[in-house]
Amino acid sequence: MSFLELFLIGIGLSMDAFAVAICQGLCMKKLNWRYAAIIALFFGGFQALMPFIGWLLGSQFAGYIQNIDHWVAFVLLALIGGNMAREALSPEEEEMACAVDQKLDYKQLFLMAVATSIDALAVGVTFAFLEVSILPAISIIGCTTFVLSMVGVAVGNFFGARYKKRAELSGGIILILLGAKILLEHLGIF
Repeated sequence: MSFLELFLIGIGLSMDAFAVAICQGLCMKKLNWRYAAIIALFFGGFQALMPFIGWLLGSQFAGYIQNIDHWVAFVLLALIGGNMAREALSPEEEEMACAVDQKLDYKQLFLMAVATSIDALAVGVTFAFLEVSILPAISIIGCTTFVLSMVGVAVGNFFGARYKKRAELSGGIILILLGAKILLEHLGIF
């Protein structure tokens, strides 16, 4: 996979973390850059850790399904992206959980970081099937998520929740398109 493809996957995966970071920025009366960095470290760290775990798991059985790996990658990315888009277009508002008030709630932050990175586990399995070099992939994903989470906290603090749904929808569309690209490349259409 090229740097651009990994970067786009990183953006797509980080949209959940970006949306939650916006909510954390909303919870801050005044922007605290130290807290923003800790939030971004949690989100970026877990967004890098989960694909690595998925890659380790996927590497164990990738050889058995090598003939259909491109279909598995397409289905996983389409399901993850479709779910993100569905959530973004849903009229129901999720209740905002704050890990930030006067001080950081590390337990709440941990739970949010895990919840926003579960989809990255499936992407890691896809990386194993496609034989992607995992260290550059998780570095790009983790760094992208870190930066976007920092931006998300600032956006949330300055502008409010206006961009949360757009970020989730954009991330979902990116993942669906990348899944389609992988499938079309392996079928020889691209």
